[in-house]
Amino acid sequence: MEKLSVILVDDHRLFREGLNLLLSNFSFIGEIHEAANGEEFLSLLKGVKADIVFMDVNMPKLNGIEATRRAIEYDSDLNVIALSMYSDEDYYTKMIDAGAKGFILKNSGIQEVKSAIKHIIEGKNYFSQEILSGLLKSINRKKQPSKSTELSEREEEILYQICKGLSNREIADTLHISKRTVDKHRENLLLKTESKNTAGLVMFAIKNGIVEV
Repeated sequence: MEKLSVILVDDHRLFREGLNLLLSNFSFIGEIHEAANGEEFLSLLKGVKADIVFMDVNMPKLNGIEATRRAIEYDSDLNVIALSMYSDEDYYTKMIDAGAKGFILKNSGIQEVKSAIKHIIEGKNYFSQEILSGLLKSINRKKQPSKSTELSEREEEILYQICKGLSNREIADTLHISKRTVDKHRENLLLKTESKNTAGLVMFAIKNGIVEV
């Protein structure tokens, strides 16, 4: 595994320096750059090829949502992991729309940060468990059915149930179908949405208007 280039974007210097110090202990981390706000980050991005960006959501001058959106327009392959407090649920949808691929809490342990990096580099999405749990509780079905995907009505219904946090057995009982049928639909959903896990399915559902937070 080649060493990864990382950018830390946060307006709190102490937080940046602490995370920088912790990340520098990982053998797979190479260069680490820092930016105090979105404007600094976008300027830095012109001269730095980053594999991973840790992006604070709330920052002065240019917030993490707009900075992520502009950065993804500049480099569509950029891997952005949002840094959030648990109370920031209102921002999740906007960060997903902007192109973020993961979310971790600012009080996460360094092992969770390591897990997030590895998931994202492998092409998966990553949510801190607390964030994912909170997100699933707040998800609702859109009143108007989605017209932006190639999913069938049944697939969208099962995707909605997955986003509510139900297991395949619970979905089968709720929809009065067999668990084997749900298993197959879940497999098809992962393939059709090019998702690797439940977090990816949730992100797809939010991004495509199947559910709302």
